[in-house]
Parts: sequence; structure tokens; C-alpha cells
Amino acid sequence: MKRVLIIRLTAMGDVAMTSPIVSAVCRKYPDVQFDMLSEPFFEPFFEKLDNLQFIGTNIRKSGEGIKGLWKLYKSLSKNDYDTVIDLHDVLRTKVVRFLFSFLSRTKVYVIDKGRSEKHALVAGKDKHQLKRTTDRYAEVMAKAGFPIKLGGHFMTKKPLAEGEKKEGEIWVGVSPFAQHQGKVYPLDKMKKTVELLTDKGAKVFIFGGGAKEKAVAEEWEKNIIGSQSVIGKGKLEDEMTLMSNLDCMISMDSSAMHICSLFGVRVVSVWGATHRYAGFLGYEQSEDDVVEIELACRPCSIYGNKPCKYGDYRCFDIRPEQIVEKIFSDKMS
Repeated sequence: MKRVLIIRLTAMGDVAMTSPIVSAVCRKYPDVQFDMLSEPFFEPFFEKLDNLQFIGTNIRKSGEGIKGLWKLYKSLSKNDYDTVIDLHDVLRTKVVRFLFSFLSRTKVYVIDKGRSEKHALVAGKDKHQLKRTTDRYAEVMAKAGFPIKLGGHFMTKKPLAEGEKKEGEIWVGVSPFAQHQGKVYPLDKMKKTVELLTDKGAKVFIFGGGAKEKAVAEEWEKNIIGSQSVIGKGKLEDEMTLMSNLDCMISMDSSAMHICSLFGVRVVSVWGATHRYAGFLGYEQSEDDVVEIELACRPCSIYGNKPCKYGDYRCFDIRPEQIVEKIFSDKMS
């Protein structure tokens, strides 16, 4: 039986985006054993399939450097892989795939991240839609001999407890946080968005992580009837169950968009310093559900990690009403 190692270590949203591609490949090629190497926390993103094995590694946090990568290679090489597919292409994965190629003579295939195209996009030299990241994942799979047709391949909705969601209720998720400020819609505006949603009768669930975010979400829950913080209330699997039952999610350019996309849940995404042109719109999400304003300075970075050159993040000059109107379009009527 042919055995293939697929590598994508971080970050949460990027790993989530591999899921529909990996699942589609596994289903189309049942006679091949696929191993998915990523951080242990991300295992729930991958379906339980007979020919898919998840391998967790904490190599990024181990602090062992080259020694740790050598140990990882030695452990993995016992599986006698025919092919290694690198969907990450960072220093850590470059070392591991080099060891497989040089020492084990394993065939290696690497994602083309389109770094030069993205650099041109940020520089304002060539502003157009680049390949979506999921298309890039599928492209390298095809090069490795596993072509698939994109579309569908969603994870199954997770069942709720009986009676938990009452008939006629509209459940909207709000994930207002992100790693970098350039991706975060101003929290006062997002709070107003939550208020407008609850005024329309929606039940709003607030997602996120970390102590500061938890404090913000709990303050909203306390002051906005109809809102509920789920931060720190359960495991990732529990949050995924709730997300799979939402009618819609409001998300930044962040992992919540990609996790909801695994279940085919509609996402209204709010974009500031980053841009959907870079290819990070959620899998099978509609561009009609993007909320943004076009500015010559957008995107100022691919990941939202550079400070606004004007100091005011004018890219988020978006009214809460615009987001709510997008939610309650004809898709929700």
C-alpha cells in the first residue's frame, strides 16, 4: 500500500483549509495511506477516514531546533513513505523534507505559495485576485499524483442536544478577534453589531481565545441580552459543534472563517488591512459575503501584521449596519 506524508504545521486557519482537500484526496484514493502531520490541537479538523492517520507534533514549541527536526525525521522515516507533500514550506518543513529527499530518497512535492505575487499585491503593483490557498493545496496534490475536483467535501454537522436550538431561532456566531490589529474590526463597532443582531432576534455566540478576549466577550454577554460568550467554555471540538449549527458566522480574516467553512456554514467576513485577493477567503465562501472598502493602500500586508501608515486603520471605516444588512440579505430572509 502506497504511503504518503502530508505536512502543514501552523497556523490554525491554514491547517483548517487543508481539511477539505485532504479529505477529498483520501476519499478519491482509498488504496493509499495518507498521514497528516500537524500540531496535536488541530486533529479535530480532520475526518475519521480509514486511510487517514493524524500524527501530532509539538516541534515548533519543543525548543530542540535541528536536533528536534532530526528526531522527528527519524521517527517518521520508519513509516517508509513513498511521497512527502509539504503544504507549509517554512524552515522547519524544508529541513524535514530535505532529510527525506537526501537520506530516504523519497519523492517530495512542495506548495507554491506565490510569494512574489503576494509581494506585488502588497506593493500595489498588481492588484488582482490570486489563487485561493485551497487551490494551491489542490495543485500540489495533483503534482504528487492525486488530482481532485474541488467543491463540497464538507465535514458532517455535529449534533446538538435535543431541543438545544429551538425551531425558528437564528444563531449567529461572532468571532471579532485576530492575531494582528490590522485584522480586527474596532471592538466598539463590533459590540454595536452584536446589539443590532440581538435587536433583530438573533441569538449571538461570541468566539475567541485568551484572557483579554474572554473579558471583552463576557462584558458583552453581561450587557447585551441575547448574546453569549463561549470563550473558555469547552474544547475545540465543542466550539466546532456549535459552529456547525450556526446559520451564519461573522468573522475577521481569521481561523473562525475557515473552521465554519469545513461545515459549509455561511460566513460574512470583514476585511481591513488584509485583502481577499491574497487567496485566504474561506473554502467555498462567496465573495458576495465579503464586507470591505476598497482603498489604494489595501492590502498593506498579507497577514495584517504591519501598523497602519496613517495610524487610523481607515480600512475599517465600515458601519455596523453594513454588516448586519449583509447578514439579513435574501439568504437569511
